[in-house]
Amino acid sequence: MIRFGSVIGACVAILASAGVSAQTTDMAPVEDEAEAIVVTGSRIDRAFDAPTPTLQVTASDLSVAARTNVAAALNDLPQFRATTSPQTTGTNTSAGQAPVDLRGLGISRTLVLVNGRRLSSDNDLNAIPTVLIKSVDIVTGGASAAWGSGAVAGVVNVTLDGKFTGVKLGAQAGISSYGDSAEHRFEGAFGTSFADGRGHFVIGGEYLNNEGVIPKVSRPNVGRWATISNGGGTFILSPDVGFSNAAYGGIILSGVLAGKGFNPDGSLRPINYGVVSGTNMIGGEGPSNDDLSPLVTPQRRYSMAAQASFDLTDNLTVTAEFRHSRMWNNYIWFGDHNRGNLTIKSDNAFLRQEIRDAMAAAGQTSFTMGRFNSDLSYSTIDFERKNTQATLAIDGKSSDGRWRYGAYYSHGQFDNNIDTPGFLLTTPYAQAVDSVLSPITNKPICRIALTNPNTNCVPIDLFGLGAPSQEAIDYVTGTPRSRSRTKLDTAGFSLRGEPFDLWAGPVSIAVGGEWRKESINARVGDLDLAKAFQTFSFSPLKGSFTVKEAFAEVLLPLARDLPVLNKLEFNGAARISDYNTTGSIWSWKLGLTNEFFPGVKGRVTRSRDIRSANLAELYTQSTTGYNTLTDPKTNTSVYVLNNGGGNPNLRPETADTFTAGFVLSPLSRLNLTLDYYDIRIKDVITTIAAQDLVTRCFNGNLDLCTKVERDASGTIVRTVATFINLAEYQTDGVDAELSYVQPLSTGNLTFRLLGTWVSRLSTNDGVSKIDYVKSQGYSFGLGVPEWRVNASVAYQDETFGALLRARYLSAGNYNSTVNLVNNHIPAYTYFDLQLNARIPVSSGPQLELYANATNLFDKDPPVSALYSPYYDVVGRYITVGARVRF
Repeated sequence: MIRFGSVIGACVAILASAGVSAQTTDMAPVEDEAEAIVVTGSRIDRAFDAPTPTLQVTASDLSVAARTNVAAALNDLPQFRATTSPQTTGTNTSAGQAPVDLRGLGISRTLVLVNGRRLSSDNDLNAIPTVLIKSVDIVTGGASAAWGSGAVAGVVNVTLDGKFTGVKLGAQAGISSYGDSAEHRFEGAFGTSFADGRGHFVIGGEYLNNEGVIPKVSRPNVGRWATISNGGGTFILSPDVGFSNAAYGGIILSGVLAGKGFNPDGSLRPINYGVVSGTNMIGGEGPSNDDLSPLVTPQRRYSMAAQASFDLTDNLTVTAEFRHSRMWNNYIWFGDHNRGNLTIKSDNAFLRQEIRDAMAAAGQTSFTMGRFNSDLSYSTIDFERKNTQATLAIDGKSSDGRWRYGAYYSHGQFDNNIDTPGFLLTTPYAQAVDSVLSPITNKPICRIALTNPNTNCVPIDLFGLGAPSQEAIDYVTGTPRSRSRTKLDTAGFSLRGEPFDLWAGPVSIAVGGEWRKESINARVGDLDLAKAFQTFSFSPLKGSFTVKEAFAEVLLPLARDLPVLNKLEFNGAARISDYNTTGSIWSWKLGLTNEFFPGVKGRVTRSRDIRSANLAELYTQSTTGYNTLTDPKTNTSVYVLNNGGGNPNLRPETADTFTAGFVLSPLSRLNLTLDYYDIRIKDVITTIAAQDLVTRCFNGNLDLCTKVERDASGTIVRTVATFINLAEYQTDGVDAELSYVQPLSTGNLTFRLLGTWVSRLSTNDGVSKIDYVKSQGYSFGLGVPEWRVNASVAYQDETFGALLRARYLSAGNYNSTVNLVNNHIPAYTYFDLQLNARIPVSSGPQLELYANATNLFDKDPPVSALYSPYYDVVGRYITVGARVRF
């Protein structure tokens, strides 16, 4: 049921605010007359009032704050959640990727297009050079009938400037207020006509190098924070949290010497324990990966795009497009530590004699040891991602222009190559740890050498920071490797036109068919295949699917120039998608638009949207990760291994989407839009976050309890979360925009506001329902703020421009699924400033200088904001640059 009372309240509250950084269009964007009209939410190619809300972001809008890529710029908008970005994935294998996530429904439910065609590389917008971007159209409602699977939350269509003429060059540099995260960026584009104007060629590219932020503890409220038991079933976010069962150089955890740590020379000292809570330690000597690993991963990348078009006749054009990008770097990841799982025997070759004597006096033959292996097995990631895509298209029209047609074929290839040296090999490590003194030479040897003199085992000294020899490190560690190639082949054709006229205007139709094949082949190293590593390895992945689709769409003018029905139009679409993995499934859309009075328009849509499982969801064999979880059963926090994987038996998910809104333009320079949305997804394809898995098990879902493994003492040791079909996913809320332009004698003054109010974002597993609205601080959850509002005021004349933007986040919680004492996060407002100066030149190049400051007042993030999708952890960031155009 639509909660209109809440909707009206949200609308009123939005109107009480002021300013924005993008433009919402009630009419589909109209290109230059020489170009085809692109309607992102439709396949109809003539301008009309689209029933599906569409947000248009211009190239100048994207330049605000000088974000690293187009995805980072879009994540500033209230409709997006920064699920994956350089900031939110500091230490995992997808760090630096740049997909987009509408509504917080997941990146797989936001379909990314470039010039109206699918983008390869898992929607990584790093593949698109921003220097050539003309605009970005964002459909904020379901669009599966128009574009197929994946458009459940909406569509992001990036339009490149294929008609650019001339030369433009740019350079910029940036640095944070902490003196780190230094960035350099260079860009250029060239475009020209040829063959007496029948052809046009454009090429552009950019290069970026960002040094990142290392380590996590270099920022306040970020590194070494964790959720700790507070007793009585409650928890607290605590600072300065490290491991209690590992230490630099090693810690003895059992026997007569328990609580002693090893000095670099192998002698013992008392460990400063601080306050111990389970496997965590507050204060004291507890080490943490946050002391070493990056907060923002460094990255280097380049991207380029080229397009050539040629008019074979006055009515037939052929176009070739090519894009290529590469991202690469290496950075510290996390350590392969011993968290209280090493057994050391009393005759170990490297133990000091006084330790052996103490053990003998106590009748002890071994002890348990934990070790933070920063000097032994601390992995790095050396990665390279390459994306290449080529497209050939033809577009034509009948001699009278009443019919248009088009066909295309596109091939994309995405290579993701990763090496992670420094992980412990299970068998060699166990053999090297178990060392003794040789009865012949009285020098350390592996115990296995007593029975196998031909072994190449190298004994390892673990007692003290820096004790392991390089020879031993080389013997006990190896490199997990993955070489992954994803391919996208897609082809399609369409026919669009106006077959006849009705009493209220011409009828428009679009029909067509599409074919798509996606495949992946991920090869791994021999050691990975043999599962030779102690804690981490890559898994091979191979699979493919094909889909054949047919679609039809119609635009019917129903009434015109009648009282209250000045322009009533119906827009309907249907698509049948036949997957070789899951069979056939329908999607459809019904929409109405009407102009009630001059400057007052309304729109409403009802759609059935679909999404079939993608390659990773179907075929991933195994994933590995670690999270600190709160266990409501034992009232403790634990650092837990999390495994995941694909599921070839997944069913397609279906979504029922409803949108309704209106557009007010009472004055030529004033524009107001309000749109309500309600999206309900059934048979949701998802993995359950490790914390939610534990919470749902505690709430009574016995099936999910089978995926939570505990040891004999009842402590969680592993969670397993493969992809499944969950019962339901639901969200609803309101989007609004208000803009006004005031001409001045010297320029224009522009006021803009863009806001989103989220009523609910909930999941239901059939047993318990969890709502994630206001659960906005926990990076591994699904939470969204109740309110996000962007407000801006800008001035621009021929030589100078200035823009001040405020980004508002309403108050919320760190994690609403956990009973935290200090759960509350206050409302946050960030300010960004942009200045530009255009140097007038009577003839010759046009020069522009600009400067940006994001988080202008250097506002610290809330506590425990590691990988936050909403809060700035970098601090004030200053960027200066120059652009020149010939």
